[in-house]
This record gives sequence, C-alpha cells and structure tokens, in this order.
Amino acid sequence: MLNRKEALTRLKTESFDLLVIGGGATGAGVALDAQARGLKVALIERADFSSGTSSRSTKLVHGGVRYLEQAFLHLDRSQFRLVRDALQERKVLSEIAPHLVRWLPLLIPMYRRFEAAYYNAGLRMYDWLAGKNLVHRSRFVSNKEALELCPVLKRHGLKGGVIYYDGQFDDARMGLSLALTAANQGATIANYVEVVDLIKTKGQLSGVKLRDTLTGEEWSTSSSVIVNATGPFTDSIRKMDDPSCRPLLKVSSGAHLVLSPTQRNLKVGVLIPKTQDKRVLFVLPWLEHVLVGTTDEQADLSYSPKPTQAEIAFIKQEYGRYFEGQIDEKDVTSTWSGLRPLVNEENASGTASLSRDHSFSESQSGLLSIFGGKWTTYRLMAEDTVDRLAPRFKRPLSECRTAKIKLWGAERFSSELSSSLSSFGFSDDTVKHLVHSYGDQSEKVAHTSRGPLNTPLHPSHPMLVGEVVYGVEQEFVCHSSDVLFRRTRLGTLDKEAAIAAFENVHRLLGEKLNWKEEEKKADLIDFKNHL
Repeated sequence: MLNRKEALTRLKTESFDLLVIGGGATGAGVALDAQARGLKVALIERADFSSGTSSRSTKLVHGGVRYLEQAFLHLDRSQFRLVRDALQERKVLSEIAPHLVRWLPLLIPMYRRFEAAYYNAGLRMYDWLAGKNLVHRSRFVSNKEALELCPVLKRHGLKGGVIYYDGQFDDARMGLSLALTAANQGATIANYVEVVDLIKTKGQLSGVKLRDTLTGEEWSTSSSVIVNATGPFTDSIRKMDDPSCRPLLKVSSGAHLVLSPTQRNLKVGVLIPKTQDKRVLFVLPWLEHVLVGTTDEQADLSYSPKPTQAEIAFIKQEYGRYFEGQIDEKDVTSTWSGLRPLVNEENASGTASLSRDHSFSESQSGLLSIFGGKWTTYRLMAEDTVDRLAPRFKRPLSECRTAKIKLWGAERFSSELSSSLSSFGFSDDTVKHLVHSYGDQSEKVAHTSRGPLNTPLHPSHPMLVGEVVYGVEQEFVCHSSDVLFRRTRLGTLDKEAAIAAFENVHRLLGEKLNWKEEEKKADLIDFKNHL
C-alpha cells in the first residue's frame, strides 16, 4: 500500500480514469467500488479522511425508526425505500467490517399504554423490512425489565418498553478503513490535498488543479471523470464548475454530548421517541462512555462546526424528561457537531422533514455530484455512482462486488486476536480497544507499541502512545488531531484528556515527520480548531 508521499508523486505524474473529491464515507466508498471494478482511481480530501460529517455521526448503522414513521405518516416512498435499503445494509456492513460494527439493543421506554401497540406495530414492520437480514427480533419488555436494563430511567408512570436492534460502529475508523481498502485495491489516496480549480478541455472536465494544504505546493492532475462527493460542501465544488448553478443542499447541524461513564449505567441504548419538537433523541453506550444526541437545526456551512449553547441546553432538557437527575456540566466530557448534507426541498417545513435519500447532479461539463444519503447506505450510494458513470468509460466494467470485500482490518479478524494481544502485557481495556479499532492489524500496532511506546496516551484511557507512530507509518497521520480525534477517539470521548495528551503527541509527530517551526504552529492551530 502506498504512503502519502508516494501517493502525491502519483498524483503529480500520472493520469486517472476517475478522480473522487471528498474522503468521507461516500467518497471513499466510490473510490473502493470503482477501483474494484477495474478503473484507475484517485481520491483526495482537503483535510483528513472522514474529518467532517463522516466522523461526527450518532454512531449507528441503522435503518432509521423515525424515517419509517415518516414514510407511513406521509406516504413517502423515498423514506420507505431508504429504510428498506438501510436495513439490508446493516447486515452487509457487519460482515465486511466485524471489528468495527456490533449489534446494539435499543429500548424505547413507554409511559402511556397506547404507545405499546403503536411502537410494537412499527418495530414489527421494521423487522419485516429487514427480511432475511434480520439478526434479532424486537420484543416488548415489562417496566421491571426496562429498569433492569436502564436503571436511570424515570420510574414514575413507566409502563414498559420495546427492545429492538440496530448496529453501532466507530465512524471515523470505518471511514479510514474504507479509504485504506481502496488503497489496498490499488487506488491512489491522499489526505490534506484540496481542489483549487477544475480544468476543462473544449468545455468538458479533463482534470483538476490541486494544492497540498500542508506545504502549499500546487500541481495539475488529469482524470477522465470527476466525482464530487464533498458532503455539505457539494455546492461549493459545483459553483467552482458553474458559478451560476442553483444550490441543491440545505445543511443541518447534529449536536452531541458525551457523558462520563461513571455517571450513567446503561446496558442498552435508549431511543427517546418524541422530543418536544417532535424529533428523536438517542442515549447510547459507546466506547465505555455515554453518547447523547442529536439535534437537527438549520446551520451555516463550516469546516469546524460547534454545538450551540441552545442545542446543548435542548439535549440536556430532553434527557431530563426521561432520566433521573439532570446532566451536570461536570458529567459532560466532550461535545461535537456534524453537518448533514440534506437535499433541499422547497416545501419542507424544516430540516428534520428533509429526505435522507441520496441524489445526483450532472453538469454540462461532466461533473457528477452525489449528495444526501446517510452513513448506513454509503455502499449503495457508491454503487449507484459507479453504475451511473459506467457508460463514460471505453471498456465495460465488472459488477459491483463491495458487499463481499472485507474492509481493512477485517480479513483475518477473529475473537482469538484478544488472547494473542494479551501476551504483550496490555490491560484488558487496551486489548479490547486495539482489537475493535484495528482488527487484524492490531498485532502490528502492538509490535509498534513496544518499549517506551507501551504507555497510555492518557492514564484514564486505553489508547497507546505507540498508536501515534503506527498512525504515521501506516494510516496517513499528518496532524495531532488525526491521532486524537480520529485514529483514536480520545478527543471525541474526553476533550480534557486530549488536551493533556496533546503535548506528547505533538512532540512525537514532530520527530517522526521532521517538522519545522511553522509546521509545529500549524499543528497547534489545527488542534485548537477541534476543541
């Protein structure tokens, strides 16, 4: 597999069949699908892989219970199709990335008797739509069992609940695994490379002008076809192609809080089915912490979105309606916000009602933009994209086969990895972290983490200093934020711990990457932008 330096050399000296702009879930999915079908592919990302929306989700691989409700209440075929496809994809993703995806029971608590029939019927339909891909059936639970599963639920008036199952995953690691799998198939991938201009020959796109955002160096790269998969920034690239084009997206923010694991006792996830603004809220165990979110408010475009005080207050208020005790400020270890690229519908009453289905736009110059969609259906979005592009190439393409391609870390993944890692003397928490972050690559991380590197990034967390070095050598790490917020999830879980670990990570990266003074300053600025 190429490293970043070799990838840049290819981008400067070779031409490609397909160049994908955007290194999130959709872009990496397109790159993998196209490369696996025999095309010569390049993938570029202006920041780090999955540094935007794709690492800021609610961490669920799910069909979308709320979308199913909208499908029936509004007779919306697109929502129905989205749920059906996503339910089928849950199983696929659990098979191609078993180290990153697990099944999570979710409880819908009920405080009014009529809710039992309503939610029971809805979740039976949810199970039915999953068809042969159903792993666990939903079931009704008594108020006693509901409290055993979630002791912090409010007891007064609790009538029971319904348990159903969805997938949960580490989105940043999944996005990186997609990009690395594409590279392992032969694609050229590079992070911290941005498009500064589109090149046209006789009115048709023939390449791009690129800039290395770390050094400022610029060059041109030729490509027969260009795909715009930049999520919330899709319209920005479209305007680069055609300044007069009509905006197609409406962006909404999804704010999340992370709570200290010592403050809450959750054996299951909890879906709050109806917030005061008629949305849903999830309270989920995730990486030994508790994740609470999300909001759905119209937002401004930003590379570093932050939760507003109003969003944080809303989440705390809704949590307090269903759980004993309020969320105290000291309970919150981290917050973040992601931007959803929603298809703009003129008659929509708000962002919550906008479709999560994906759409395409093709310009006169040949730029194909894909937008909308959701994490769970990234693979289908990629397949649709390459199918749509297939007639443009002079040779026939093979059928999509990404449903069978194991993602990076999954090929030799097994439960036996835990016992082999234990021989390195790691704690049980560290072994679990390594196995479920790196899969079959975890032994390489363990070997890298020998000697002085076999220490925690922070004493309260299982991540190792050796992961910094491994990230540079194997996972395209360029900044401290790459390590602290995406290769490990330390900053996503506990920002104070990330601040405490920063100096050591910053120093080690500086040594490995031979940073000059201006590069050290740039790394510090980048880290502060993530806080």
